[in-house]
Amino acid sequence: MNTIPAQEIKRRGIAAVDELIAKGAVHVIRNNQPQYVVLSEARYQALLEAEDDAYTARVLTSLNDLRNGRTQRGTAAELLKELSGED
Repeated sequence: MNTIPAQEIKRRGIAAVDELIAKGAVHVIRNNQPQYVVLSEARYQALLEAEDDAYTARVLTSLNDLRNGRTQRGTAAELLKELSGED
């Protein structure tokens, strides 16, 4: 994992991140804890695309379930009752 203290970025500027970003995501450490992640633009765009693809797949699966009768209709109260195991 590429890490850099926030203080180092404050001292050297973004050039401190430029050296590490070529190796992958950079975790910025603040108060001895990872606080931020810096990604290349290409990696960020790839993550957004993957998120969109996953969303589309979930919607298509849900629509397919609806078309094939694998859904149930009911109220929120009925669902909560079923999830809690009450009879």
